[in-house]
Amino acid sequence: MRFLVRMLGYLLVAGGFVVLLTDGARSIANSALRFTPLGESLLTFVGERFRQLQPAVERNLHPMLWDPVLIHTLQLPTAAAGLLLGFLLLWLGAAPKPQIGIVTRR
Repeated sequence: MRFLVRMLGYLLVAGGFVVLLTDGARSIANSALRFTPLGESLLTFVGERFRQLQPAVERNLHPMLWDPVLIHTLQLPTAAAGLLLGFLLLWLGAAPKPQIGIVTRR
């Protein structure tokens, strides 16, 4: 299980880095700073199912979860979200550090 978490973490870090480079090249070409929002990236990847997310969250979970929480989360830059989630998964999937002072031989 730890391998899958680390692999997903590496994929998210790589994807976040690619989006960061793409946003940087787009910003240089346009002579203005521009980041791709997470909502726009999800709309590109998921398509029509992303549009069904709002009614599903409001109906099944809670209406207040959509407006203040998910709206602001979906406005985050995709690169930052990918990098942060990837590093979090890498940290969670890391092997436990050996405890010093415990005898393991019997």
